[in-house]
Amino acid sequence: MAGRHLRDMIVAYGQRDDLKFRRAAQAIISEEEAKRHTVLARELRTLLAANSTLGVNEQPAVPEPPIDRDSSLPLASVELTDRTLDELVLKPTTSEALLQLLTEVRRWTDLDAAGLPRRNRVLLSGPPGCGKTSAVSALAHELGRPLVTARVEGLMSSYLGETATNLSNLFAFAATGPYVLFLDEFDSLGKMRDDPSDHGELRRVVNAVLQQIDSYSGSSLIVAATNHSQILDSALWRRFDAVIELGLPTADELAEVVKQTLPPTAFKLAKPYLEELAGYPHAAAEYFANSARRRAVLAGVKNVRVADIAAALKETTSRPWL
Repeated sequence: MAGRHLRDMIVAYGQRDDLKFRRAAQAIISEEEAKRHTVLARELRTLLAANSTLGVNEQPAVPEPPIDRDSSLPLASVELTDRTLDELVLKPTTSEALLQLLTEVRRWTDLDAAGLPRRNRVLLSGPPGCGKTSAVSALAHELGRPLVTARVEGLMSSYLGETATNLSNLFAFAATGPYVLFLDEFDSLGKMRDDPSDHGELRRVVNAVLQQIDSYSGSSLIVAATNHSQILDSALWRRFDAVIELGLPTADELAEVVKQTLPPTAFKLAKPYLEELAGYPHAAAEYFANSARRRAVLAGVKNVRVADIAAALKETTSRPWL
């Protein structure tokens, strides 16, 4: 894992990104402490602290997001993420698209100098549980930016026109610094305007979304995600600079998710059962593996048993996922 953190440090140095550099350095220090290399870890910690006014174990303050005037609910949550892109189990084409996006964001100034438009509005599309949220979390971590996740229950107001005001306030907040703004469940905001159940407010919401996306020119990366791309208003598709599909995993990808979660001996026991997960999303495979481990812990046994795996499979396949 140290190799990954060294890579992050080198990238952060090139970008003059002090926060990202120090987060990678702290990760290396933590690894050295776990290996009981206490002298080296102490020396590294002292060096890092001596060259910063920010304590090694401190997290930078994240700003408070705006709130809905009606409900007083925050319009978004703000967090620092720790998931990396190479931890995700993705199709090669998806990984390549995300890596290309990272490269572009890191070199936006070069694109600006060349007179090329930034690709700062991205749509992730795919079935539920296929890694869209994890991918956004990894993008935020790799870029060293806070993740701002819009809260749909906070954005949607019962007062006429207030939802549009909330959207305006949220995008204005995103323009105050370099964030990754995540619009999850985007279909709830961008539903087709010719929906027969609409009584006018839905059309106003979609128009407000279109206006905010069109006019946004801040330094944040805007990422929307949808499980139901077929109901998005057609005008919205043109507003996104890139559309990245995250589909259902292959058998090998499902196996890799389970392998990452189970101990090696338990994974060997689980392999004959994995074909039963065909057609399920990544989240189901992770759920299956964690369920097997949980049953072993609750039974007071050290190792996962076949009975734990069989019960976990039944539990996983008996509930809806898509």
